[in-house]
Amino acid sequence: MAQCVQSVQEFIQDSFVPMVAVLCSEDAEKVTRKNNLNFAELLRPFCRLTSEGHIRDPNNQVQPVKNLRISVNNVCTRPAPATGSLSPAQRRLLGEVVSSIQPPEGVTANIITAGDHDLSFNATTPWFEAYRESFLQSMPASDHEFLNHYLACLLVVSSSEAVPVEQFLKLSQEQHRIQHSGDYTNPRWFIPNTLKYYVLLHDTSQGDEQRADAVYEDMKQRYGSQGCYLLKINSRTSPTGADEQIPDPWSQYLHKNNLLSQVSAGEEMNLCYLMGFADEMPDSMQSHPLQLDCPPSGGLDSLGVLPPGGPTAARAAALAAAGTHGDCLTLNDHDHIRQFLQEFTFRGLLPHIEKNIRQLNDQLVSRKGLSRSLFSATKKWFGGGKAPEKSIAELKSTSGLLYPPEAPELQIRKMADLCFLVQHYELAYSCYHTAKKDFLSDQALLYAAGALEMAAVSAFLQAGAPRPYPAHYMDTAIQTYRDGCKNMVLAERCALLSAEVLKSQGKYSDAATLLIKMTSEDSDLRSALLLEQAAHCFINMRNPMVRKFAFHMILAGHRFSKAGQKRHALRCYCQAMQVYRARGWSLAEDHINFTIGRQSFTLRQPDNAVEAFRHILTNDSQQTATQQGAFLREYLYVYKSVSAESEASLPKLPLPCIHAAATRVYFGHERRLAEGEKQAATNVSLDQEYDQEQAVMWCQLEEQAVASAHRGVVPAAFQPSQCCLNSQTDNLRTPLAVVEEPIIVEVTFQNPLKVSLLLSDLSLQWSFTPRDLSSPQQGDLPSDEASGEPITNDKVGSLVQLYITLTAQSSQPLVVRGQQDLEIRGPRLNSTKEDKTSVSHGQDQRLHPLITPPMPLMEVFFLQFPTALLCGEITKAYVEFCNVSGVALRGLRVASTHPHFFTFGGVGGTSSSSSSAASTPLSPTSAEVCSAYHTLATPPGDPHHHLHPGHPPPPVYLVSSPVEGLVRGKAVAVEIPLEGGVLRPGQSAQLPLWLRGPDQEGVHEINFLFYYESAEKGGRISHRVLRHNVFICASRSLSVCATACPSSVPSADHRGRDAEDGDHLNDGMLVFVDVENVNMSEAGVREFHIIQVSSCSRQWRLHKCINPYKDKDCKLTSRERAKLCFRAARCKPLKGNHRRIACTPFLIPLLRQIVSSTTPCADFFFRCCPSDPVKKEGRAGGLSHPSSRTTGGHWTWGGGPIEAVVRTCNELDLNIIVLWKAYVVEDNKQLILEGQLHVTLQTVGKEAFSLPQKEEAQEMVLLKFKPDLPPPVIQPSVEQLSTLIKTNLHYPETYSHPFVHERLCVVPVTLTMSNCALAEVEVLIDLRHKTISPDSTEVHGTFTWLGQTQYRRRLRPQEVAPLPLRACFLHAGVYNLSTPRVFAKFTTPTRKEEEEGGVAVETSQQAASPALIIITSQA
Repeated sequence: MAQCVQSVQEFIQDSFVPMVAVLCSEDAEKVTRKNNLNFAELLRPFCRLTSEGHIRDPNNQVQPVKNLRISVNNVCTRPAPATGSLSPAQRRLLGEVVSSIQPPEGVTANIITAGDHDLSFNATTPWFEAYRESFLQSMPASDHEFLNHYLACLLVVSSSEAVPVEQFLKLSQEQHRIQHSGDYTNPRWFIPNTLKYYVLLHDTSQGDEQRADAVYEDMKQRYGSQGCYLLKINSRTSPTGADEQIPDPWSQYLHKNNLLSQVSAGEEMNLCYLMGFADEMPDSMQSHPLQLDCPPSGGLDSLGVLPPGGPTAARAAALAAAGTHGDCLTLNDHDHIRQFLQEFTFRGLLPHIEKNIRQLNDQLVSRKGLSRSLFSATKKWFGGGKAPEKSIAELKSTSGLLYPPEAPELQIRKMADLCFLVQHYELAYSCYHTAKKDFLSDQALLYAAGALEMAAVSAFLQAGAPRPYPAHYMDTAIQTYRDGCKNMVLAERCALLSAEVLKSQGKYSDAATLLIKMTSEDSDLRSALLLEQAAHCFINMRNPMVRKFAFHMILAGHRFSKAGQKRHALRCYCQAMQVYRARGWSLAEDHINFTIGRQSFTLRQPDNAVEAFRHILTNDSQQTATQQGAFLREYLYVYKSVSAESEASLPKLPLPCIHAAATRVYFGHERRLAEGEKQAATNVSLDQEYDQEQAVMWCQLEEQAVASAHRGVVPAAFQPSQCCLNSQTDNLRTPLAVVEEPIIVEVTFQNPLKVSLLLSDLSLQWSFTPRDLSSPQQGDLPSDEASGEPITNDKVGSLVQLYITLTAQSSQPLVVRGQQDLEIRGPRLNSTKEDKTSVSHGQDQRLHPLITPPMPLMEVFFLQFPTALLCGEITKAYVEFCNVSGVALRGLRVASTHPHFFTFGGVGGTSSSSSSAASTPLSPTSAEVCSAYHTLATPPGDPHHHLHPGHPPPPVYLVSSPVEGLVRGKAVAVEIPLEGGVLRPGQSAQLPLWLRGPDQEGVHEINFLFYYESAEKGGRISHRVLRHNVFICASRSLSVCATACPSSVPSADHRGRDAEDGDHLNDGMLVFVDVENVNMSEAGVREFHIIQVSSCSRQWRLHKCINPYKDKDCKLTSRERAKLCFRAARCKPLKGNHRRIACTPFLIPLLRQIVSSTTPCADFFFRCCPSDPVKKEGRAGGLSHPSSRTTGGHWTWGGGPIEAVVRTCNELDLNIIVLWKAYVVEDNKQLILEGQLHVTLQTVGKEAFSLPQKEEAQEMVLLKFKPDLPPPVIQPSVEQLSTLIKTNLHYPETYSHPFVHERLCVVPVTLTMSNCALAEVEVLIDLRHKTISPDSTEVHGTFTWLGQTQYRRRLRPQEVAPLPLRACFLHAGVYNLSTPRVFAKFTTPTRKEEEEGGVAVETSQQAASPALIIITSQA
């Protein structure tokens, strides 16, 4: 149950108090009426005693009486109503009491957290306490109990009477007549000898005080000093001043009088008796001076609209009309009244009660002993034993049984009631328990139930709780009252008492069960109040039962509504709504909201009604379409009435639902469509879905472009451009919009109902504030327009509301006009601890753009742009740039995800491209079909203009730098050449664009980002971008596989005019290029022709082409393969970041040679093979700057260790460019396609491919949980160490010697040793024939070397040293001279050798090819 102001002990004590009657003379009534009160009302605020009294029990033990309250009422002799049920007047009165008390406004509600529920409700229920108090006071006196019977009677006479003693005698006789004549059934008296207390009322303002004192002395002589009292009142002679504040303690007690004025006159007779403030006025109460002078009000129509103030306002008005009370009383008079009641209680009432308790105890003891002896003797005589006590269920319905007043059972009950009233609960319990047994034996249900009820209450109130509270007594009493006696009034009283006791003991579950059992259909008000208290029991448990609390609150609200208590019904539904809101109980939530809406509308709370109906329509309703239609009509009816009252601003509509987070805002013009052959850039549009990966990619491209425009550094204030804002973009910063450019807002609507809605007259309201922060301006933007009025200065815009006209589809459509706020909530913050523990959201600036000054606006169109290419195919297209704004643009750049796919050319800076670059045609359609490559009729540097048949033309060597767009192998934005570097307003520029098909077949998505800036500086927007993406389908063309191996051809055979100064032809390589046609006749390709092979390297060049086809053309049809062989030589390194491109044409006849170092050949090569020479040099140990030094006894080369030096012996930096033509038949026309493929050779003997090779799937390896070891040092292999020294033997192929004259033939032989390593090497030459290599074959006979058998030489890096030898022959024949064995080792040991002992190990070098010499005999 809810919390109460009183404790349970105080509540029970105040429910059962001693009753005192009042009889006043007419003069005494006149004295009290000066204060707008009668005598009983005058005493009522002071009936609670502040002092402690005492009585002695029959055992002469002193019992304290604390906080005693008495009830003083006028004597009313009218018949009392039936006690079985409440009369209509009583129901009406209780209803008025409940409706007059509402939850106090401004009082903080109780907050309780149960699970994930935070409930706010009123901890106290004053309307229930008022109902309970009124209900207990309205209970009439009954024959089965004496608690409501009068114990004493106050006889009040005014001192202004002529003979006051005679008036006392008349009043005493009148009381005796009422009690003993038998003519009156009411009031009921406790005992025959009622205490009469004589009060002499003296009006101080008018009466003679001396006479009053004299009369009082006479009274003390007649009635004793303990039986009379002189009460002096009305001490005030002048009216109360404005500055004097006299309390009015009577207002709260006289509130019931005001309620009585609202009841019909016919019902007041019974109510005056029931409530205990009736007097003995003649016939009717209509002329009573306390009755309010106002017409009686009729009943409230439960279906109508209640007045705004409700019944409380009427009560307050009536109370104000009644005037104030106690105007003639002073504070001393208040003390006199309080002292009078204390004297009466302590000196008159308590001694009287104590005396009667003793008398009743003596009578009961004597009667009990006699009856018990007779009963026992009778049992013995007739052989009967003790009869078992029957339970309530076994008793018959004898509720009509009546005991005579002198019956011993009633005397026991009377003694028990007296003890209970004076707080002697132990003796009271003993008497109640004894009486209960007697009543059960007599099968008197009503009497037994009353005894059980009071026995349980007495057991609970005993000090120290000697025995537990017998709850089963209360349950039995309630069942007996309700079922056996059909008395719901007594059952309700018993339930109220028991529920309070159970609540005080923390047994909320039992209390709730008891209250729920007391609900019935006979009283909606009682059921509603008890269900509400049961709900409070569920929420106040140790483990709160939230759902039961809400369910019983809904039941209570329903019963309140049936009882006409609209405000209480609304309160109950609102409290229950806290539990059901957003919990998935959609049907229950709809019911509660619908009821709240109706109740609020009835109570003239239209805003609350609209809000409740709004929730029904906006939630995910599971109602049927018919029910939803009914809800919608109810809402529109309420909404229309609200909108009619508030014409200043349109109310907000809940339908349709706006997904604010899905709102998209697009800044700028929509994309222009293609015109003719032109293909417009795709850019950004609302038709495109947002992709996070794509957004990151575009941001990276923009960073490349910005870095390129700012010398490779991205500014700290850089922010990526965002043309279309949505829920996934960065909306924390304020977006920038350009003046006179449209802003497109896409709003997502959703109809959550199953009923169709018709929307019309949609308009977007916007407002903006100028830069000077003057008064904001507003406007409406219709939904079918793309832009409003142009804004001419920097302003902050805000798109805030949508105006909507909503029509419900029904037989009689309701049309309403309203608005919805377009508010976007930012993402939830989760960075700090406070953000994680609370629900807070960041900002979303999508709808708050900042208008900036004009900016350039560019459009891009593509002409002759292909959709399908062969892998490596080169084609030429054109790009047109148009400035459609009024501001010039500059700094045009382009960044792409595939920088190797395109080139604009003209930016390479090569030696031969500037003078021969192809000019851009005026119109692409008028250009002839010609080669995309730049060619030369005669290679530069060749003085011979003619070509000799059978001999290929010599190679051409050109020097080129990497093209713009690649910095250290990383793609950067490419600057697009414009005339003057500026594109003025309205101008267009058309540039050629070379494209190369991707190396891998399939569909490729290629993205372009065009970057440009405004020619006018100082704007808020630093740059703008334009996006474009295309899809290219690449088909297979050729596959190139290249490999290189060392060449051992003597240098004397090829050193001539073809060698450049500084070339090292001793380091020759053979390069094999395998070309295969893998096209499979796709795209109509007939055949491929290899037209040229070029190389690019800093250290190597293709020196000679070994053409196996001679004069034949290298033509490849489907699945054919051709093998080409070239001789490569090391060349002199170039200074700076340059590469040598060697054009090596090998086909005859060759009329024009392609310049490989110009656009587009060189551009695509450097874009597709972005190897960084600086990095490769560092990895190779200083390849281009040969200088050795000694550090700590270790030889290093270019700062690298010996291991790195060894690896460089097998590494290459040679790139092969294969240029081809393809003949394609399309539409019965033959087309010639051109292209190029690239192969990068990095390791000697390892194959390199132009197409990416599929990686083999790695086998599963078991995981081993071991500590990470440092990576092992990679040691040079034996194969690598065996290629350090290259040897060649120089000798005459034929030698004649006269063996007849001279037996020994000595032939001079020169052994040339070439150090291929970049470190100093120690060489050992062994000429002994002990271990001849199995590869060398001895043709005829033997020979011997003259001189030393072993030689040791030290060769510097890349040094070539000759060693003269002499071979001695004995006979003529053919001999193989390649018998010397060569061993080499580094002068500095490797790391492994250092670990093993620090001595370098010699490694046998690869054997040279057979060197055959023919020795002939000369005659």
